[in-house]
Amino acid sequence: MSEAAPRRSTSEMIVAYFKDFGVLRETRAEYWGIQVVNFLDSTAYFALLTIAAVFLSDDLGQSDRAAGYTITVFTSAMSLMLLFSGMTTDWLGIRRSLNITLGGQLVLRLAMVWVGLTPSLPHRGLLAGLIFLLMAPFMAGLQTVYQAATNRYTTRRSRGAGFNLWYLFMNVGAAAAGFSIDIVRKLLHLPNVHIFTMGVVMAVLCLIVAKLFVHSEEQLVSPDEPPEEQAADKKVVHKNPLQIWREMIREPTLWRLVVLIGLIVGVRAVYVYVYLLMPKYWLRTIGPDAAFGTLNAINPIGIVFGLVLFIPFANRFGVFRMLVYGAMISSVALLPMALPWTVYGMSIGRAHYLMALLCMVLVTIGEVVWSPKLYEYTAAIAPKGQEGTYLGLSLIPWFLAKTLVSALSGHLLERWSPEKVVVNGVTVPLQQAMVAHQLDYWHRPEAMWLVLGAYALAGCIVAAFLEKWLTQGVREVKAAAPA
Repeated sequence: MSEAAPRRSTSEMIVAYFKDFGVLRETRAEYWGIQVVNFLDSTAYFALLTIAAVFLSDDLGQSDRAAGYTITVFTSAMSLMLLFSGMTTDWLGIRRSLNITLGGQLVLRLAMVWVGLTPSLPHRGLLAGLIFLLMAPFMAGLQTVYQAATNRYTTRRSRGAGFNLWYLFMNVGAAAAGFSIDIVRKLLHLPNVHIFTMGVVMAVLCLIVAKLFVHSEEQLVSPDEPPEEQAADKKVVHKNPLQIWREMIREPTLWRLVVLIGLIVGVRAVYVYVYLLMPKYWLRTIGPDAAFGTLNAINPIGIVFGLVLFIPFANRFGVFRMLVYGAMISSVALLPMALPWTVYGMSIGRAHYLMALLCMVLVTIGEVVWSPKLYEYTAAIAPKGQEGTYLGLSLIPWFLAKTLVSALSGHLLERWSPEKVVVNGVTVPLQQAMVAHQLDYWHRPEAMWLVLGAYALAGCIVAAFLEKWLTQGVREVKAAAPA
C-alpha cells in the first residue's frame, strides 16, 4: 500500500500562493500599469458609489426616494452600457478606450465638484443626476477595459494569477475608499462633495499612469508555447459591434450564463446594499457620527486576506458548487441584522456595530468563495477578439443589482428605516423610537433585512436545483480548455 502524500500546512499553502504570482514576471509593463490604474480608480469609484445617496440627500436636499431614483437612472444606464462597452473596447482597442474613459470621468467629476460647491445654482439635484447619467458609459467602459486588458497582457500560463491579482488590487482600492470617506467626513470635517474632489485627483493620476505604461495592445504569449499557437494568440481581429452581437447570441453556453446571472442577481444585490442602503441605515440607527466608511472597508479588507487563505483550497471543489454555496453564504449574511437589536444585549449603537461586523464577515466569506471564478470562467469561454464583450456580460449581475436596489432603495428606507417616524402623533428620530420599543418588528429595519435576505437565498436554491442544466456548458468548456 502506497503511503499518502503529506498534507501541506496552511502557512505552506499561503507561501505557495504568493509564489504562484511569480509567473507574472513574464508580463509586460502594460499589465502593471493597468493594475495601478485599477487601484487608483477603484478607490475613487467605490468612494463615490458609497457617498452618492448621502450626498444627494444631505448636500443637495433630495429625499430618500428622489435620491434612489437619481441613482436608478445612473445604474440603469451603466447596465445598458455594459451590453455595448465590451464591444466598443474590442472595436477601439484597449489604449484608446482607456484614455477616453479616464478623460470623460475627469471632466464629469470636476462638474460634480462645481455643482456641490455652488449652492446658488438652481436645480442642483437635477444637474447632479444628469452628471451621474453622463458618467455611466465611461464607468462601464472602464470596467471592461480592465478585464480585457488583464486577459490581453497575460499568457495562458499566467492568466489565472493575473485575474486574481486584478481582483486583489480592486479590493485594496475599495478598502482605501472606505477609509477615505471617514477621513474626509470625520477627520478633516469637510463636506461630502470633496470625496468627488478626491476622485478628480485619482483621475489625473490614472491618466498619467496610462500614458507612461500602456503602449502595446498585442496579446502576450509565453515563449515556451508552440510557434503556431503564439501566432494564433497574437492575432487579434477587431470586429464591429453588430458583427460581435450576431455571433454572440448564437452561442448556447452564453444563454446558460444569462440564466445563472439572473439567479444570482439577488446575491449581487447584497453587496449593493452595502453602498446604497447601509450608509443611511447606519447613520439612522448608530447615529450621525457613524463610521460607515470604515464599516464598508471591512468587506474589501477581508477579501484581500480571504483570497490569500482560500485560493490554495479552491481547486479542490467544482466551480459551479463554489458559485452556488458561496452565494448562499452571502445571502444569509443579512441574518445578523434581521435579528432584533435587543438580542445582542448592549446599547443600540454598539449592537448595530456588532451586527455590521457579523454581516460583513459573512458577506466576505461568501464573496471569496464564489465571485472571482465568475470572471475567470467568462474569460475562458470568450471567443478570440470578443473577450471584452463576454467580460462585460459577466459584470451585468453587479450593475443590474445596483439598478434594482437603487430603484427600490428610497422606498425601502422610507418603509423600514426612515430618518424619522411618527409615534402617537409625534415625529421622533428612528433611533429614539427603537430604543423606546415603540415600533413592532415589521416596522423596524430588521424586517427589511429579513425580506431581502430571503429573496437572495431563493435564487441560490433554484440554481442548485438546476445544476445539471447550468453546468452543461461549463463541462464542455473545461473539456476543451488548454492544459
